[in-house]
Amino acid sequence: MRASRLISLLLLLQSRETMTAAELARELEVSERTIYRDVLALSAAGVPVYADRGRTGGYRLLGGYRTRLTGLTRDEAEALFLAGLPGPAGDMGLADAVASAELKVLAALPPALRDAPARAGQRFHLDVPGWFREVGPPPWLAELAGAVWRDRTVRLRYRRGDREVDRALAPYGLVLKSGTWYLVGRVGDGYRTYRVDRVTAVEVGGETFDRDEAFDLAGYWREQAEAFLRGMLPAEVTLRLSAAGLRRLRHLVDAPFVYEEAVAAADGPDGQGRVVLRLPVESVEVAYAQLLTLGPEVEVLDPPELRALMAGAAERMAGLYAAPRPDDPDAPGQR
Repeated sequence: MRASRLISLLLLLQSRETMTAAELARELEVSERTIYRDVLALSAAGVPVYADRGRTGGYRLLGGYRTRLTGLTRDEAEALFLAGLPGPAGDMGLADAVASAELKVLAALPPALRDAPARAGQRFHLDVPGWFREVGPPPWLAELAGAVWRDRTVRLRYRRGDREVDRALAPYGLVLKSGTWYLVGRVGDGYRTYRVDRVTAVEVGGETFDRDEAFDLAGYWREQAEAFLRGMLPAEVTLRLSAAGLRRLRHLVDAPFVYEEAVAAADGPDGQGRVVLRLPVESVEVAYAQLLTLGPEVEVLDPPELRALMAGAAERMAGLYAAPRPDDPDAPGQR
């Protein structure tokens, strides 16, 4: 504990050049008397710590006593501190580790780049959870993160519907998607995905597991996410779109790859400049609600029930606009 505090004290002096005993005590959460003893210990170890007396005095290191990161540009230095934005690391119980790492990097930077963390913090903020969601990490996230880091087997209780099940697995990795944490684990010869907020209990085993170094967490998640989205789109519609409708359709499709595949498979524009394509959708009802926003820029060719729904909506809309406004002073009966 003391060795870690001595290193932190040294790094603070490297990064801020001069600090009083009171300032160091606040940063390290110890008494000023402890700071005095720690400074004596550093001096005894050969670290050139000096005390400047007076109102503007404090402890400082002899000029030039520091380790610097050489070759870093300003953009690179600021990018390093972006990696430590508050949020996911803190959720996994790594806030202290991130703070310590930032302090070490800051101490090693040349003076001209020491404003990098302040500049990054002023310009970027990471707010991971979605709107209208409870803020805060799942109860067992820190324990699972520790098991992932140390390759420890775990046994967990998992809420599946209205019942709970037991699972023994090798935790390979954690994924944060739209504010929700997922655990990827190996069960037998396969891999499965679990929502961490549905875990009700975790027991970290004393045994380690042999990690398959060929396993690609990002690649696995990409495949699983795509398969999940495809599974949510069991129906298909055939559309005839104007150029404007085709551009606007991109913003209605939840899965970008679905839109891109549909466009790539479509033939070129017809004589009226319209493109016919087949698009996977969740259901006829969902497609109806989405396609209505395109108005006359889309024509539904198939299935017949969706075409009938769109035709009915167009007829009702035409009737609304064909009739005079109720508050129009020139309408019959308003004079």
